[in-house]
Amino acid sequence: MSQLRVALPPLAQLTLESVVSFVRLDRQGHVSAEGQSTLLHLGQGGKIPPITCFLHPEDSLLASIDLPLLPSAKTLAAVHCAAQSLILGPCEPMHIAHSPRDAQGRVHIAWLPRQWLGEFGQLLRLARLNLRGVYPAAYGLPVNAACLYEDHLLVRHSLEHAVVHPHFDEALSDLLLEADGGLQWIGEAAPQGMAKHLPETQRWTGPLPGWGLHAGVQQRSARQSGWGRAAACCAVALAVWTIGLNLYAAREAAQGQQLKAQMTQRVKQAFPQLPVILNPLQQARQQLAARQNSAATDTTQRFANLMVQAGSGMPFMAGSVQSLVFENGELQLALLEDARRNSADKAWQTALTQAGVAVSATDQGWTLRPVPEATASQEDAPAGADDE
Repeated sequence: MSQLRVALPPLAQLTLESVVSFVRLDRQGHVSAEGQSTLLHLGQGGKIPPITCFLHPEDSLLASIDLPLLPSAKTLAAVHCAAQSLILGPCEPMHIAHSPRDAQGRVHIAWLPRQWLGEFGQLLRLARLNLRGVYPAAYGLPVNAACLYEDHLLVRHSLEHAVVHPHFDEALSDLLLEADGGLQWIGEAAPQGMAKHLPETQRWTGPLPGWGLHAGVQQRSARQSGWGRAAACCAVALAVWTIGLNLYAAREAAQGQQLKAQMTQRVKQAFPQLPVILNPLQQARQQLAARQNSAATDTTQRFANLMVQAGSGMPFMAGSVQSLVFENGELQLALLEDARRNSADKAWQTALTQAGVAVSATDQGWTLRPVPEATASQEDAPAGADDE
C-alpha cells in the first residue's frame, strides 16, 4: 500500500495555507515522488491515502525513563509521574504518549499540548485528509541513521528509540563517540567520522514505531464529534429496529395467512354447504349455533308432540300418572301403584301407532317414542290393502 508522509512546520504556526514537505512511498517503501504543498492542496489531489505526519523538531519533545516491569495501568501512571517532572507543570493540558518497555527497562515518552493536537485535527478535517499517525521528527529516519534538520540533530537508534538534539555541535561530538562508525548520515554534508551517507530523500522513509501522538488528535476529534456520533448511532439503531420490526411483522403476517388457510380448509370440510368462506372462525361459530338451535327446536317439538298424542290417545291415564321423564327423544310415563294398566283394549295403541307414536309397556308404566317414517309407511300399507 502506498504512503504519503508529511513533514510539518511548528503546530502553533500551522494553517491550511502553510507549506509542508511531503514524499510518496510505493508498496516497497521507496520514494516515488517528493515535493512541497499546502494541506488544503493535498486534500484536493483526488484519492489520497491516510497521511503520516512527522512533527517539527521544535515540537518533538522526547525523553527516556527507566521503569520496572509493571502492569499496563501502573505503567501509564508511572509515565505520567515521570513526565510531570520533565514538563515542569501539570500534565492535564498535555497529551503524553509512550513506547513499550524495552529489554533494557527503558520507556520512551513524548508529549504535546492537547490544544495544538486538537487544532491540528480540525485542520485535517477542513482539508479532508485522513490521519494515519503523528510521530516526532526523528522517527522518520531509518534505524541507525542521523541527519541535520532545521538546526536540530535527529538520531534514530532503534525502532522505538530516537532523539532530537537542539544543540547540533555539542550533540554531534557525543554522537560520534557513541556511534563508533555504526550510524549512517543522511545528506551530502556528512560530518567527519561518518563516511556512510544516504540520499536526502531517505529522511522520511524509516519504519514507523509502535507508538505515537496521533491518539491525542483522535481523542480530541472524538470529543468534538461526540454528539454527531451519538446521533449516527441512534439513527443506525433506529434503522435496525425498524427493519427488524418489519421483518417480524412480515413473518407474523405470513403465519397468520397460513393459519387462516388451514382454518378455511377445516371449515369447508365440516360445513360443505357453505358456498363462500370469508371469515372461517365467525362462520364456523354461526353454523354451530344454528345446529344447536335446530336441535333444541326439534327436541321441543318432539316433546310437545308426544305429550299431545299421549293426552289424546291415552285418556284412561288421567289422574294415574305419578311422573313423566323425557330423555333421548322418549317420553317415559310412570303410573301410580294402585292404577290399573289397560292392557285388554289395544285400539288406543293402534291409534297412536297410526299417529306416528310407538307405545311399549314398562314396569312403571308406558314409554312413548316417535315411529320412524319408513316403519310407519310399512304399517300403513297392509291396512290399505286389506281395505281394498
